[in-house]
Amino acid sequence: MDKLTSMIVFTKVAKAGSFAAAAKELNLSRAMATKHVMQLENSLGIRLLNRTTRNLSLTEVGVVYLERCLQVLADIEETELAVTRLQTEPRGTLKVTSAPFFGAYHLAPAIAAYSELYPDVSVELVLQAGYVDLIEEGFDLAIQLDELNDSSLIARKLGNSHRVVCGAPSYFARRGVPATPNDLKRHNCLVNSSLAPRDQWQFTEPETGKTSVIKVDGTMQANVADALRMAAISGLGLALLPSYMVGQDLRKGRLQAVLTDYIPASIVIHAVYPHRKHLSAKVRTFVDFLHERFQPTPYWEDWSTEPKD
Repeated sequence: MDKLTSMIVFTKVAKAGSFAAAAKELNLSRAMATKHVMQLENSLGIRLLNRTTRNLSLTEVGVVYLERCLQVLADIEETELAVTRLQTEPRGTLKVTSAPFFGAYHLAPAIAAYSELYPDVSVELVLQAGYVDLIEEGFDLAIQLDELNDSSLIARKLGNSHRVVCGAPSYFARRGVPATPNDLKRHNCLVNSSLAPRDQWQFTEPETGKTSVIKVDGTMQANVADALRMAAISGLGLALLPSYMVGQDLRKGRLQAVLTDYIPASIVIHAVYPHRKHLSAKVRTFVDFLHERFQPTPYWEDWSTEPKD
């Protein structure tokens, strides 16, 4: 028999001074209420209640045990309330991982805004590239760019980021502006060596839907996109980069977009987390906040306005 239930029955009997009254309050039979108290007394090897035909009274030991039972039950109730609040009220530490550039330039400002709304949540942001095992490394969620690697995870789409062919004004002054994707063969194209195939850029004509793959080449390749961005800003060549990375450079005129009538494959941005059932309030509210912040069109796609604070 469950000892915790027996303790609850005992406290009710002691307060009511009656097995019948306690049984009615707990929706038990009188016999079952009596059995619970007797089970406690047998397990403890002591008498908790003095029973007569007319009334019940606590023994000396019963008084002490009742006090302890009330404290234990109060502690359990407080613990359950605290755990429930973690599920219903955003609080505690939220551990998030993201690709370095997106995390630094887009998540960090979002976290600052989120913290104003939910001051009881502290955020641990870990910036790293590549696949992350959320459960193994103890993350609440990840912001994942492009392909989803683990179908067992729950994913919620936050937005898109278009890829943009761009270069510095100084580069275009020297080398001219490509009018079609085929013109890229005559330009110095900066290649991301971490993507496969590294030397092929894909475009789609919006009017016809026709897709073309252009083989590109240049004097620099790098495994980190931000290095290509800085080289392009310096005038070295053209780079194919996501708008979340170069949106502000385009807005400020440090870079200029070309071939905008052609559409490179876009990047899909997801919030990814291990479970949908019993999702904690801190995860739910943070994902909802990001979804609202990046919808319907992410601010980095509008090169004519300032980014959100």
